[in-house]
Amino acid sequence: MCGRFAITTDPALLATSIDAINEIPAAADSGPNYNVAPTDGIVTVISRHSEPGPPHTPTDQPTRRLRLMRWGLLPAWTKPGPGGAPAAGGPLLINARADKVTTSPAYRASAERRRCLVPMDGYYEWRPDPLEPGDPAGARAKSRVRKTPFYIHGDGAMLFAAGLWSAWRPDRLSAPVLSVAIITTEAVGELAEIHDRMPLLLPENRWDSWLDPDSVIDTTLLARPPDVTGIALREVSTLVNSVRNNSPELIAPALPEPRQGYLL
Repeated sequence: MCGRFAITTDPALLATSIDAINEIPAAADSGPNYNVAPTDGIVTVISRHSEPGPPHTPTDQPTRRLRLMRWGLLPAWTKPGPGGAPAAGGPLLINARADKVTTSPAYRASAERRRCLVPMDGYYEWRPDPLEPGDPAGARAKSRVRKTPFYIHGDGAMLFAAGLWSAWRPDRLSAPVLSVAIITTEAVGELAEIHDRMPLLLPENRWDSWLDPDSVIDTTLLARPPDVTGIALREVSTLVNSVRNNSPELIAPALPEPRQGYLL
């Protein structure tokens, strides 16, 4: 799965580097975020026409655009809460399984024409550690098992995860709330030793076909094993366990555990 990630690139610079229009207001950019968590506003890449349609004129070709969206997709049937915000208590749809996006009622409408990319410097995953002598019986079943955090990142390049987005309205007169889920697939290679799921990472030569709002979804992108060439990982500090922490320390290599005992 993908439950936390980091992105530190300025949206304006990101837009320039991937030939996109930056539609994120400067006031909405909170700066580098080393601990992005569910329900945060996150940068997404979509492809849209300038005018509503169809039909579209030959000169109105879809263009890449950066938009800020709530992490946690809101299906059309989401009930509004007080003040028009999404009602609390429902499932938080931050991840969508690649093998379910075309059939699940929560995702299939978005899979048809609302596909996106979620840029990130890297993401975090937690590896369950073996139980040690003295751990209480049944600790793993009761979710009290120790877990070691890892930071998984590109070797000098950003990662772009496939996603799905929606435009939810509490009523017909309200402005839409844009929201997104990150698609996950089976982890491969060394990453599978940490967690059995990982974001569906797409290389640049697959972006346009994935984002194209005028074409049906290319299901081969969902089915093929992810290419993890150039992906690196490292153990990091347990500071990332708390969403209150947000600094470069979170992605730094973990310091060795202090030795127990006395200096002689």
